[in-house]
Amino acid sequence: MDPDPDAEVIALSPTSLLATNRFVCEICNKGFQRDQNLQLHRRGHNLPWKLKQRNGNENRKRAYVCPEPTCVHHHPSRALGDLTGIKKHYCRKHGEKKWKCEKCDKIYAVRSDWKAHSKTCGTREYKCDCGTLFARKDSFITHRAFCDALAEESARLSAAANSTAGRHHQPSFHFVNPQNSLPPPPSPPPQPPSF
Repeated sequence: MDPDPDAEVIALSPTSLLATNRFVCEICNKGFQRDQNLQLHRRGHNLPWKLKQRNGNENRKRAYVCPEPTCVHHHPSRALGDLTGIKKHYCRKHGEKKWKCEKCDKIYAVRSDWKAHSKTCGTREYKCDCGTLFARKDSFITHRAFCDALAEESARLSAAANSTAGRHHQPSFHFVNPQNSLPPPPSPPPQPPSF
């Protein structure tokens, strides 16, 4: 989806995109990514606080480009439409993966992704009739569609081969001379019935 052509295109540095908790409460040292959130937090400590008033210029749409030159989202025509989106994109695709699941060893660059995974890791298992296990339902459904189609095709071919072999099958015996290392000759392929 192309960004709004009237949107202001903003290019943030990697340092800005990776920065967390730039605004810190002087009472409890809790950090916030936005000053507005810190101001709302300060109310809980009965400290003076002030929210910025929005003016007409702040309502202008913005689009954010990725600072990585080789990234598809580096070009303004593929810019992302919100600050959270570009931050998560940059971390996921170009950032260091710092959070590791203790159960399955998957690693994540975005803490919220790790937390969401950790809540369900090992609790949901989807098992296909073929024995393959899946942790994600969508992967299981995709696999199952192919697995079921393969099983149906195999059953159809087997049934066709059995019905053809049953009509034209005559027992054949192949005697192998133990001194001869050649395998027995192959059986001729079954001929389709003629009507």
